Amino acid sequence: MIEIINNIYPINLSLIPATLDLWHVCLIAMVLFLAITLIIIVLAGLIKPGFKKKAKQAEPEIKIVEKIVEVEKMVQIPAPEPVVLKQATSDAALQLLGMLQKEARFIDFIKEDVSAYSDADVGVAARVVHEGCNKAINEYFTLETVRTETEGSNVKLKEGFDATEVRLTGNVVGEGPYKGILVHKGWQVTDIRLPKLTAGHNAKIIAAAEVEL
Repeated sequence: MIEIINNIYPINLSLIPATLDLWHVCLIAMVLFLAITLIIIVLAGLIKPGFKKKAKQAEPEIKIVEKIVEVEKMVQIPAPEPVVLKQATSDAALQLLGMLQKEARFIDFIKEDVSAYSDADVGVAARVVHEGCNKAINEYFTLETVRTETEGSNVKLKEGFDATEVRLTGNVVGEGPYKGILVHKGWQVTDIRLPKLTAGHNAKIIAAAEVEL
């Protein structure tokens, strides 16, 4: 093999120095330095594209995380709604008192000192008041019972029943369902037909004073 190379590129071995002086040492060091530098440049060129690709692949993940953080900042837990207490209208209550007074002399009856009268006299007056109050209530309100069962019968209340419709009494222990005896059916208003008040009407006057001329 060496003979073939010598035939193509004849090498004069006499030119190869037998000993190494300082000049040749520097020349060899320079060649090694250039070779190492070339290797480093080639390796850097191969590593950089792969690093850039990885960096580009990581960018979307960073953006996704940033978007998630932004969404979390935007989505806030709504504050609980404040409890709003309804203001009862005094005109409606005064209007009802006026109707009971008109039909049954209700205010006159309850403000009268009945201790001076016998039970029979009080009973007669109470009958008149009862009839008048019943007439006024039926004319302006529609009433129905809350429960349809017969009073004294056994009833079962499901868990989560409406506490505004049914009031538990007696030994109330634990959670529903409950079983008990219906003591009172309860009442509920299903329709109201109160007349409209004219402008300037003073609802505080339950019954006007009467003067006979």
